Amino acid sequence: MREKKKTYEEVVKESPVTYELYANMIDDGNRYEISDGVLELMSPSPTTTHQMICYKMLFRLETSCENEFIIVPSPIDVILSNTEVRQPDIVMIHRSRISIISNRGVNGAPDLVVEITSVHSRKRDKVKKRTVYAKYGVPEYWIVDLSNFTLEQYTLDGDRYELIEVYAEDDTISSKTVPCASFSMNEIVQSLPVHPDMLE
Repeated sequence: MREKKKTYEEVVKESPVTYELYANMIDDGNRYEISDGVLELMSPSPTTTHQMICYKMLFRLETSCENEFIIVPSPIDVILSNTEVRQPDIVMIHRSRISIISNRGVNGAPDLVVEITSVHSRKRDKVKKRTVYAKYGVPEYWIVDLSNFTLEQYTLDGDRYELIEVYAEDDTISSKTVPCASFSMNEIVQSLPVHPDMLE
């Protein structure tokens, strides 16, 4: 007999919340992550600026990197363990590791994750997710900060991230993990159809 799907209220009471419970929830239109066995409701819908920046970054990465990497935007489940499931804004997986991609999501650590942070998600992205992605062995982590249009580049050193560079304005992003990536934050911002300063 097929198990009845559960609501958010029913699942959140489980301890720990597993991927199986999460995957069999009733779809209520919200997005969730599992943080160390705890179901967390994600921030409100992304802002227009967030979505435009994400799209333009995705376009740049696909243009230069799609021969070497599978590039997937959110929403996509990155299943780091049965009790740790995240939804980064962009994930990149080298084509030599295509076996970690399945219909349900990415099973294990991608080569690169990108989080585009906002007022609502800054602490989660810069503290909690940074710790989690390092723990599960994601080689490189980018945090794009919309408050100043910078890109913080972290690479794995043992089980912790080291801040390698902060890219701003016309600095060209350079990555040993993703050597095909080459753009500046000014190129991204100036390519937007509506400049963020024009939005309320």
